[in-house]
Amino acid sequence: MLEFLFSQYSEYATIDIVLEIIAVLFGLTSVFYAKSNNILVYPTGLVSTIIYVYLLNKWGLIGDMLINGYYASMSVYGWFLWTRKKDSQVEYPISWMTKKEQRSALVIFILTILFVILVYNWFNKFNDWTAYVDTFTTGVFFVGMWLMAKRKIENWLLWIVGDIISIPLYFYKGFTFSSLQFLIFTIVAIFGYLEWKRILQKKI
Repeated sequence: MLEFLFSQYSEYATIDIVLEIIAVLFGLTSVFYAKSNNILVYPTGLVSTIIYVYLLNKWGLIGDMLINGYYASMSVYGWFLWTRKKDSQVEYPISWMTKKEQRSALVIFILTILFVILVYNWFNKFNDWTAYVDTFTTGVFFVGMWLMAKRKIENWLLWIVGDIISIPLYFYKGFTFSSLQFLIFTIVAIFGYLEWKRILQKKI
């Protein structure tokens, strides 16, 4: 069983395996902080995404690298928004999306898909079925990260969809540790949605 799950790592440099494990641990820590509505979601997530940008670039996974590069920039943006206060109150509390934000989310999703298609065509990456799945999940994750920065509860629904797809996808690509990470992400995202929903209901 262990050989089936981790045999692909026999060809990887030890430093890369260690870095992936560190990135996974910081990624998991970040999601748990997100579930608790704790601003430490961003510094911990930033460590994970920076490591993944390096690893994914080295492994030639352009789409995944773009996702994590975006995560890194959005972590800085979200970190900034979560610290903002207006009249001593948090300026961006947990809330549902407005109609305007729903339209913006759709635009971000479509633009992201178009951008990834252009990048993949440029690097000639549409040579495997995973590239098409990556294109979709990149759009989902881009919108999810934007919504998390604005503390919109719907971000969890997008994480759940993207994480479920990523579990078998990353295993197929040969990254078992990351695949297991997405499995845990899915579970935490479900509880995160329920926790944020409970917080919202308390305000009513």
